[in-house]
Amino acid sequence: MSAQEALFEPRVVASRVREASRIVSTLPSAIKNAVLLDLAGRLDSSAGALMAANGEDMEAARAEGLPEAKLRRLELTAAGIGQMSEGLRQVAALPDPVGVVTRDDVVASGLRVQKVRCPLGVVMMIYEARPGVTVDAFALCLKAGNACLLKGGREAARSNAALAELLRASLESHGAPADSVALVTTSDRERMRELLQLADLIDLVIPRGGRGLIDFVRTNSAIPTVQHDAGVCHAFVHASADLDVSERVCVSAKTSSPATCNTLECVLIDRDIAPAFVPRLLQAYAAAGVEVRGDDAVRAHAGGLSVTPASEADWGTEYLDLIVAVRVVDGLEGACAHIHRYGSNHTDVILAQDEGTIEAFLARVQSSCVLANASPRFNDGFQLGLGAEIGISTTRLHAYGAMGLEELTTQRYVVRGSGQTR
Repeated sequence: MSAQEALFEPRVVASRVREASRIVSTLPSAIKNAVLLDLAGRLDSSAGALMAANGEDMEAARAEGLPEAKLRRLELTAAGIGQMSEGLRQVAALPDPVGVVTRDDVVASGLRVQKVRCPLGVVMMIYEARPGVTVDAFALCLKAGNACLLKGGREAARSNAALAELLRASLESHGAPADSVALVTTSDRERMRELLQLADLIDLVIPRGGRGLIDFVRTNSAIPTVQHDAGVCHAFVHASADLDVSERVCVSAKTSSPATCNTLECVLIDRDIAPAFVPRLLQAYAAAGVEVRGDDAVRAHAGGLSVTPASEADWGTEYLDLIVAVRVVDGLEGACAHIHRYGSNHTDVILAQDEGTIEAFLARVQSSCVLANASPRFNDGFQLGLGAEIGISTTRLHAYGAMGLEELTTQRYVVRGSGQTR
């Protein structure tokens, strides 16, 4: 344990953030937006310094032998910083959810009963590798009136520290409390367990990372959690599908960003079109450098193209790499049965032209995001118009799917009377 970690007191830090949250909950929209726009400008002007700090993290991570998938998540590029800035501007432009009235009735007693959106309070994010989460989480928490504790992975320590310095500077420059955000740097498991017991100070925990992290938080937290589990994303190519569209979607969904949770991991092909579609898909994947792990039927239609025999484990694996599982199924029934058994409730796609089949798939596959004739890569807060996301929830309480501003609020009752008694 480092000297800095030894000095870290979970209750002291969480108490400061809790106090700040009481101020943040009442900040006017104009101030919150000004902080976000200020931060966007600071990111743009500090891109060189941020990439230098990130370069040190990348060098250390390579020396430690971090997997390639994690390295891709860890890296901060000029384009990535630009996307963070644009995300901040989008969040600033979105309507403020705090104070929105979702119900307004006068009941029999004469009381006016309103249901109103309000902040959650203090949100703790625990995440691995991705320094961009530091900015996205802060932006969404602030706009939704929450303070946040940010626990990034130790592999991104320098990147996150540089970003946190900019966050606090933007808050202070507009008179908002700097303790609205706190970066937790400890990697000591006992200190993390202490934090996860502070249900009186922290209102929600969102773990975002691998299975080990999710399981640690689930096991040790006394605080409600919203979990971002594995992204085992499927595409079902129905007999009615446009094969040109299907090929394009299946290839780009695997290759455009292999290390992300919304990447395609398994293609299910209707048996009726397997002789026509399997060879062309395999050829396209081979050209793109993608390893295919297929079942017996896929291998039978391979026409000499390379296919690694799939094992049972391949059907539920999040590869986060240029590897894809491919299976032939018996129509819609077979596709739904496979997804229900092996899916992770993240993102699933149907490629089809038959409207009845499309609607049946969208109704029966209850994942957090289902799409027809589009890539699973669109299950992303930025792409769905949320400006950014704090994560994709694969649990149904209290949020499901990409979590934007509304998902970082709850609702309470505000009641106005004129002296009624009961």
